[in-house]
Amino acid sequence: MKKTTALVLALLMMMSSLVGCGKKNDTANADKTDKLKVVTTIFPEYDWVKEILGEKADDAEITMLLDKGGDLHSYQPTADDIDKIADCDLFIYVGGESDDWVKDALKNSTNKDMKVINLLDVLKDSIKTEETKPGMQAEEEHEDDENDEHEEKEYDEHVWLSLKNAKPLVEKISEDLQELDPEHKEIYASNTKAYVKKLSDLDAKYRETADTAKRKTVLFGDRFPFRYLTDDYGLNYYAAFAGCSAETEASFKTVSFLAKKVDELKLPCVLTIEGNKHKIAETIVKNTAEKNQKVLTMDSMQSTTLKDVDKSATYLSIMEKNLSVLKKALN
Repeated sequence: MKKTTALVLALLMMMSSLVGCGKKNDTANADKTDKLKVVTTIFPEYDWVKEILGEKADDAEITMLLDKGGDLHSYQPTADDIDKIADCDLFIYVGGESDDWVKDALKNSTNKDMKVINLLDVLKDSIKTEETKPGMQAEEEHEDDENDEHEEKEYDEHVWLSLKNAKPLVEKISEDLQELDPEHKEIYASNTKAYVKKLSDLDAKYRETADTAKRKTVLFGDRFPFRYLTDDYGLNYYAAFAGCSAETEASFKTVSFLAKKVDELKLPCVLTIEGNKHKIAETIVKNTAEKNQKVLTMDSMQSTTLKDVDKSATYLSIMEKNLSVLKKALN
């Protein structure tokens, strides 16, 4: 799979290079602009940049690559995406296994002064590896995996779902933006301070919810990208799949285990992540004794689009909605 990805990316880079040469010959630098150019892979990064820039956001070119609702784990860049990365001033990406394509894409950079932020590198020792919990569906073995004598650790990429992680990430992004645009440094610093305060306030609300909750366990009939969040507040969890799992079908054994856990812990609901299909969660409910648990959704922001942004979606607004769902799940 990785070999195929590398080949596709190499072809895209070649196409991008040829297209770029054509543009230079035809337009003779007519497209040059003094605007600050920022490229992000996912929505949280995009929203953080906008919050830091504040009123200056309209003067910048901010691109979110996953703006069509695609999943981080299956995303592959287009030739246009590689062009945007090559020419930007600041490129922000998560840095996990799903971003293996970035290393090759950056080789095509035409901006030698570009700043690059890898979220996992910023967080360093606080990042977590994928975890397998009791009852969780194991991923199917693949031939390539079986031949790997020294399998690398697979890190949990969903670092943005921790408000505690969000603070240093926002501060790092702000630091680089201030260096790129020193003329507006004070504005960005002020915006960052105000935004970090909002993150801290919401973090405190999550902490209060967890500390006063009747229950300390949540159960997901789905993938589970919220490990950073539950670990932050001392909560336990059960889930059908790990956060980065590519599996979509749960075995009878997994469904049966989770249904029994719902009964044992007297959980009022089964949780899912965003999406239209919640078949596994519904099947778990049907296999419980009471069969009356609600199916509720928490948003991992992996499918948030620019259309959602136009409808006023922000990182904070989505995390507040998640808190509302968590309150119901724990109480």
